[in-house]
Amino acid sequence: MTIRVGLPSKGRLRDECMDLLSHAGYSLRRSSGSDAQSTVEGIDFIEMRPRDAAAWLSAGRLTAAFISTDIAMEYELDDWPSADLGFARSDLVVAAREDDERRVAADFDGAIVATHMPEVTRRWFEGQGVSVSVVTMGGALEGVCAAGLADAIVDLRETGGSLARNRLRVVAEIQSCQARFVRSSDGADALADLELRIGAALDARTRQYLLLHLHPDRLDALTELFAGLASPTVLPLSHRDDLVAAHLVVKRSELWAKLGALRELGATGIVALPTDAVLP
Repeated sequence: MTIRVGLPSKGRLRDECMDLLSHAGYSLRRSSGSDAQSTVEGIDFIEMRPRDAAAWLSAGRLTAAFISTDIAMEYELDDWPSADLGFARSDLVVAAREDDERRVAADFDGAIVATHMPEVTRRWFEGQGVSVSVVTMGGALEGVCAAGLADAIVDLRETGGSLARNRLRVVAEIQSCQARFVRSSDGADALADLELRIGAALDARTRQYLLLHLHPDRLDALTELFAGLASPTVLPLSHRDDLVAAHLVVKRSELWAKLGALRELGATGIVALPTDAVLP
């Protein structure tokens, strides 16, 4: 079985996917473009537009692809085996001009809606019981709405700055989106190692390895403060009966907020190290 995985060919999504794969131990060439291809550990990583990757995945010519939530929805891959990657976050929204008197989605019955995501747009408005004419576009959407060509747009919002510059406002939020790894059902065995390593790399981004010295009587209090992956690893210190070395993996988001509490426990020699992989 030939294992082919689609990679974004450009942009922030490509850069972050490449960084994730590098963290997971896959050394891919950094050349970019639609023809770029790397074979690593028996997997062909092929760079292409995310929507092309979704189309080839749906057609059965790719085993998996790094795409995004909105692309998965457009090509009806949202129910396929997948993993959210936690980066390239945005929201798929319906937006209209600030001076438009229509305030909610139901008010746009009979409207013209421009979008890059025609199938998602049609399905969403149908689900709202609203009939609209969908115009598929390949370029920027905000301008056609600001100029009055479209009554509304369905587009991704990252910061909202582009909407504000074109005097558009959000009418409704359709879906929160992020980067996603999607695979075919028959790719489970072939991609088991890749998925394991990606998961370990993603988990490592949220954790830190914590080392400290503590009185043995305070170990239970330490466990209550940081649940960690399990119990701390406790090691004796040479020529010291009043202190032990405790090693544990903690959530990165909790560490800084609890440094004061560690001091109150009497912890000393506190060292926090990054983790490369975490497998609970």
